[in-house]
Amino acid sequence: MTSDGNGAKRGLLERLAEGPVICAEGYLFELESRGYLQAGGFVPEVVLEFPEAVSQLHREFVRAGSDVVEALTYYGHREKLRLIGKEDLLEPLNRNALAIAKDVANEADGEPALLAGNICNTNLYVLDDSKTDAVIRAMFEEQVGWAVEGGADMIIAETFSYTAEALIALDVIKQTGLPAVVTMGLHREHVTREGHSAADSCKMLEDAGADVVGLNCMRGPATLLPFVKQVREAVSCHVAALPVPFRTTEAEPTFQSLRDPACNCIPGDRPFPVALDPMTCNRYEIGEFAKEAYDAGVRYLGICCGNAPHHTRQMAEALGRRPPASRFSPDMSKHFAFGTDESLLAENTQYVDKL
Repeated sequence: MTSDGNGAKRGLLERLAEGPVICAEGYLFELESRGYLQAGGFVPEVVLEFPEAVSQLHREFVRAGSDVVEALTYYGHREKLRLIGKEDLLEPLNRNALAIAKDVANEADGEPALLAGNICNTNLYVLDDSKTDAVIRAMFEEQVGWAVEGGADMIIAETFSYTAEALIALDVIKQTGLPAVVTMGLHREHVTREGHSAADSCKMLEDAGADVVGLNCMRGPATLLPFVKQVREAVSCHVAALPVPFRTTEAEPTFQSLRDPACNCIPGDRPFPVALDPMTCNRYEIGEFAKEAYDAGVRYLGICCGNAPHHTRQMAEALGRRPPASRFSPDMSKHFAFGTDESLLAENTQYVDKL
């Protein structure tokens, strides 16, 4: 496997055999917060309208320690573009997203990052409906085909609520011979929408040939990790864990279910998706999650919707790395009041309790 003259690079499975792989996700939420994408539909037209914003975020995630540059084709499928009346943009959107991601993957210092194609839940799946199955398969085939033509090193299929839909996605990926990372999303019921446990769902995916299985999105570290541990016990392949960085609880296990009793001005009284700020995990909580997941045998790690570069950097540092962005990790020793440098004025350092 080569990378446009930058030399050979290890594939996903080679890297996983040697240690953890970090995959930064969360592009839709982060680009929405920066003013480049509309919440609600979450269609990634940004790759056509503001490609430089996408490139910049890719670079920030790589600098923070991501081993994977994931093309921004999540929700870039035919159904989403039909919904906004822009199916004509489907192919250029996907091809441009892949080209942007490939360029950044090959910029990385040292070994190039892995380029990942991406497919996801279609929101069309209906149990035992062969006609819908065929429509969904065709949607996956066109996106995966463009990813292969775009030079993808691997394909991520993610955020599936139905095991059956994930299996369709996996079958399409397997036809390419590329490594397949397939992750499920658990809503409040703790099972897939057809009733499979996370462990059973992921075992079915492993049996069908997935290289990495696990969970992503919906749940924060506290409510995702217990189910990830069950998956780890149920399968022999590599396991993925990519929570959202929010303080979900047993009573409110998903970020869609979180409520903010301290605020009475949120439309619909539902913080999801754009008023979750007070429930956001700090960087140290993400670091603790990464260590606990790694200790549980999880080797494919990342953060989903709500992720920002400082979260990814903290994850990398928790796993013993020092990515380029670690040059600017906090050092309070020079702070005028909280610092420890001997040259600081005592008048300030002794005033700490009054700040």
